[in-house]
Amino acid sequence: MNDSHAPFAQARWLLLIHQLPPKPDYLRVKMRRRLIRMGAALLKSTVYVLPNGAEALEDFTWLAREIHAAGGSAMVCEARFVEGVSDEEIEAMLHAESIESSAAGDQERPERVGPGRTWVTRQGVFVDRIASAWLIRRFIDPEARFKFVPARGYRPAPGELRFDMFEAEYTHEGERCSFQTLVARFGLDDPALAAVGEIVHDIDCKDEHFGRPETQGVARLLRGIADGTEHDEERLERGGRLFEDLYAAFTHRAR
Repeated sequence: MNDSHAPFAQARWLLLIHQLPPKPDYLRVKMRRRLIRMGAALLKSTVYVLPNGAEALEDFTWLAREIHAAGGSAMVCEARFVEGVSDEEIEAMLHAESIESSAAGDQERPERVGPGRTWVTRQGVFVDRIASAWLIRRFIDPEARFKFVPARGYRPAPGELRFDMFEAEYTHEGERCSFQTLVARFGLDDPALAAVGEIVHDIDCKDEHFGRPETQGVARLLRGIADGTEHDEERLERGGRLFEDLYAAFTHRAR
């Protein structure tokens, strides 16, 4: 008996089936960029495919949630193909997508923003938002202004940039937390920033992916800052000093 027809065989593929709202215009470009970075192949129209696995499931699930939050619809499902396309054809599509993704990554230039932009994020800032705000003001936009808004329903004013929130221009991408996304998108090639990003990732994503020894201590200090004040500006000020010292420690260690 052919295994592809076995009723309880492990599904080899994950599908993301989605429909985006007509507005905002940038959403389609943003989602396509995310899917390219994941290495997903376009199977048909708005159906993308990845090999079935924990990482792919997390990537597709996070993206589906963002699509729902933007007013679209999305579903993630496991699949085995019986007719119309073979596993070998899908593997070839994914291989071609991987080559295209690598080429795009090689050509992608670091992003830049003009000074004094308004950067918007969710109220009640904590780990990733505190670290990202420090990174923005320290390395990306020294004159940055921050605005804190409810998690859902905010309509950005022209020129505002959002981070670490649904529909944001800069947020989680694949396995990256928002801090790591900003580092990558703005081309901040700095081992000390990479080390800080690994700590932020493990605290924010709660997955112990990098397992740095400093992580638990930094997490406790950030919890102390959050418990000590409900004012977002004060959290950014106190957290910024923490991340400045942490960055200095990693910079000194690398010398």
